[in-house]
Amino acid sequence: MAIPQRRRLSAILHADLAGSVRMTEGNEDLTFRHLTSVRRQIWRPAIESAGGSLVNSTGDSMLAEFGSAVAAVAAAIDIQERMARFNEPLGEEQRLMFRIGVHLGEVIVDEEHSDIFGDGVNLAERIQTLAEPGGIAASRALRDVADLKIEYAFVDGGEHQVKNVSRSLHIYHVRRRDVTPTKTVISAPATLRFQGADLEGRKFGFNLKLDKLLEKGEGLVIGRAFECDAVLSHSTVSRQHARLVLADNVLQIEDLGSTNGTAVDGVVVHAGTKRPLQAGARLRIGDIELAFRRE
Repeated sequence: MAIPQRRRLSAILHADLAGSVRMTEGNEDLTFRHLTSVRRQIWRPAIESAGGSLVNSTGDSMLAEFGSAVAAVAAAIDIQERMARFNEPLGEEQRLMFRIGVHLGEVIVDEEHSDIFGDGVNLAERIQTLAEPGGIAASRALRDVADLKIEYAFVDGGEHQVKNVSRSLHIYHVRRRDVTPTKTVISAPATLRFQGADLEGRKFGFNLKLDKLLEKGEGLVIGRAFECDAVLSHSTVSRQHARLVLADNVLQIEDLGSTNGTAVDGVVVHAGTKRPLQAGARLRIGDIELAFRRE
């Protein structure tokens, strides 16, 4: 009688070495030594410390499983940060640049051989091919439930058709935020102007005086409610959507737990965190995109 297959929902990490054929042709022995070293010193410790397990490691690819989407993407970031340090003293042709794909999906468990397979694993492998060398790509399923370290962000990578998958895959790149942006130093008197349109082309905007922002240390609120400092009457804008604050003479935007989100130049601003807002930036409030300038 056939043994019933056991399935479970897992966060899957798949990695592959970019340019491996070129590297082994150039110096096979050195590439093998480096791969053995990083597998032992970087990959296994990073995966296990995040609560995951290295399912298999064959040649220049690796497969790991996690019980948590947050843990999987944290391990991916940890690995790429460690790999960057490992590669730093090496010549460009010797650097090991892995692509990593992370996905949340169902897997079939092979208890006898301590292995996993199925659609979830296949999709993680396909997503990996869409990552940049030295980068991380995540599925929409994983992105929707995983929080990132504050210095990282999910950047929309769009939809892609991949080999042997009938439906398109919507992926997100995991990238480090610009933690040392060029400061937009604001000096009074000044007017902050936000002008733009929604997805249907309807125009929206508002102006704020700098002195008003300086007066209110807690910042100025943008939202749909009439009591907000800047009102945007649109169905995708929350009653209290976001807040503009001035910290260290730098204008910043903070999302207030809105339903439809806030983003600066395509980078999502997570609730409770702030992002610098420089002149010329594109600010998205719900489905409204506004260009910011100072006069």
